[in-house]
Amino acid sequence: MVVLEDSRGRIKTALLLAAGTGSRLQPLTNDSPKCLTEVNHTTILERLLHGLHAWKFERLVVVVGHLDDCVRDFLGTSFNGLKIEYVHSGKYRTTNNIYSLWAARHAVQEPFLLLECDLIFDDALLEKMLTPDRIAVSHILPWMNGTTVSLGHSRHVTRFHLRGDLPRNKITHKTVNMYSFSRRSWQRVTRRLEQHISAGRVLGYYETVFAEMIRDGELSFEAVFFDNRRWYEIDTLEDLREAERFFPRTDRPPATASGV
Repeated sequence: MVVLEDSRGRIKTALLLAAGTGSRLQPLTNDSPKCLTEVNHTTILERLLHGLHAWKFERLVVVVGHLDDCVRDFLGTSFNGLKIEYVHSGKYRTTNNIYSLWAARHAVQEPFLLLECDLIFDDALLEKMLTPDRIAVSHILPWMNGTTVSLGHSRHVTRFHLRGDLPRNKITHKTVNMYSFSRRSWQRVTRRLEQHISAGRVLGYYETVFAEMIRDGELSFEAVFFDNRRWYEIDTLEDLREAERFFPRTDRPPATASGV
């Protein structure tokens, strides 16, 4: 496999997890996958394509499942020089994102950027995520929930706090569900993922693996702070309405895939 990494270690590959059913966005996701949800008439996936193109990414691997034909038809096999490949997660209805990440273990061998398909953000925020072994975080706002992390003085993650596991009297930061990995870190992660999947733990979250590895000293992330009004995680219809307040309609031309 060709390793898409220049002499400075700049990441040029992205891995997008887009296999889930997006049940909390129903009825919008009954006939269309979550990543094709429109935010002010521009799909989440289209915004991502433009962001990756702006930062000269060369490869996008997409883990698909629910209504995967819609994603394939929309993306094709290339977009403005960005090569697009797919991994199908056949068990997307009975597994969680830990399984989707595990499913991509052979498809990506180079340093890469991991994203989830419900994120919308300004393109400029990608700049500091182009270096391996980083995690995007935000100061916690009332609308945020889910996994948080504690940071040390050097802005490195010292602990993951999984859903419902908020520590008392400690400053924590919300994960944005965007990570970058070096080849060495990814190799370690895939070994730990394999242990979980082999043990039948397919309904969990990949953050569980990251939490274990941070605790065991096998993984290290440096935090990159995202301006909390320049990104949004869209899980529900209410989230979608709020995201449309933050991200007005774009005047960019629509994405056009090729190679279909």
